[in-house]
Amino acid sequence: MRFFAMKPDPKDAARLAAEADGLVSAYLLDGKGGGRELTWTEVRGWSPEQGTLWVHLNRTRKSAFDYLSQESGLSATAVESLLAEDTRPRVVREGHGLLINLRGINFNPGADPEDMISLRCWAEPKRLISTRARRLMSINDLRAEIEAGRAPVDEMDCLFRLGRILLDKVGVVIGELEDGIDALEDEVISGETKNAREQLTRLRRRAVTMRRHLAPQRDAFMRLEMETHALLDEKDSVQFRELADMTTRFVEDIDSIRERAVVIQDEIISRLTERQGRHSYTLSVVAAIMLPLSFITSLFGVSMVSVPLTQDADGFTNLLIGLGALTLVQIVVFRLMRWL
Repeated sequence: MRFFAMKPDPKDAARLAAEADGLVSAYLLDGKGGGRELTWTEVRGWSPEQGTLWVHLNRTRKSAFDYLSQESGLSATAVESLLAEDTRPRVVREGHGLLINLRGINFNPGADPEDMISLRCWAEPKRLISTRARRLMSINDLRAEIEAGRAPVDEMDCLFRLGRILLDKVGVVIGELEDGIDALEDEVISGETKNAREQLTRLRRRAVTMRRHLAPQRDAFMRLEMETHALLDEKDSVQFRELADMTTRFVEDIDSIRERAVVIQDEIISRLTERQGRHSYTLSVVAAIMLPLSFITSLFGVSMVSVPLTQDADGFTNLLIGLGALTLVQIVVFRLMRWL
């Protein structure tokens, strides 16, 4: 059998080189569903007359920092927001543009999906700039749409597409959380609670972490829906209302998962308490049965000449028979009293 090595795609090699230099991707949108990928040189030479530019940068690279701070023409506030170390989802007006911070699911190998990646965006007429520090798989989905001839028509449509793809992936993770909580409910109902507490703790932690990011993201989309800005028209308001409603539904789903987790935790505690009480009750009944037997054997263990049956050859056997009969009588009495 012969194996043929695949020739590396020059386009992929160029992309990797550009990403290492800070440019993850850049496209010039023609407003008709088409888009052409640009290089660093073309990005730096872009002008609004050429069409709408979407450029996505790795903010940890020096070239990205130089472009934003020296070549992009952005204000210091906008540059600082795009390069900030820690942000939360929000929308801020800044001159003729908008600063938008969003969060996306972390699907990187070995990462927790709920450790959501920050996506910082600057939108202005004819240009959308987005930055990230860690790889965000949602960007690849939008690139695939553009290369398939379904490119956004303008900068706000591009932002809407990004938000929609981010939320689609959030829905996948929430679906996994719901499946996990369903499985836990089945385990608890069937009495299998051995590993349920650890799984429940992990699910609740994931839900809490995701809600912490999604709640302000819902507010950001609602702000975009109601914002009166030259960049936003009636169609944009409808689109961002859709994203706000979608995020609201996800937040409600997470709240439902957390409430179900509380119910499951109460059921686990109730079952453990019931089991512990049942064991304690059994031990109490056994102790009650053994108490008179221990009392009698203690009396017969007294070292005195007058102890009964000490001179009887069958004394020990008779004592055992008597103790057995007493035990049977106690069991019958306990059953009549419904203690057993």
